[in-house]
Amino acid sequence: MAKSFWITLAVAAVLGAGPPAARAQQPLELSVSVQNNKFSPAELEAPANTPIRLKVKNLDPKPMEFESKSLRVEKIITGNGEATFNIRAQKPGRYEFFDEFHEDTTRGTLVVK
Repeated sequence: MAKSFWITLAVAAVLGAGPPAARAQQPLELSVSVQNNKFSPAELEAPANTPIRLKVKNLDPKPMEFESKSLRVEKIITGNGEATFNIRAQKPGRYEFFDEFHEDTTRGTLVVK
């Protein structure tokens, strides 16, 4: 057989093989909305070691600033707008998020188990 066949076969084996952990894991999709300075739901849950795609909808006409220091995300979301955050897989714990414009009242938690 030709040398190029074996090279192609080796490349295909490397790209298609490997441990399951090395392959990209599908993110868990979560959604939260904010209206009248309250998150709904105020608490989200996710399994540990799973990437997360978090969609945040601002149902108010005024902008808000979604922020989480522990999740390392921050973004201003326009009134009646939305944003999506790709969050790396997290260890078990509680991760707080808030609207920086209304930090006293607009708070929520991501619980990773």
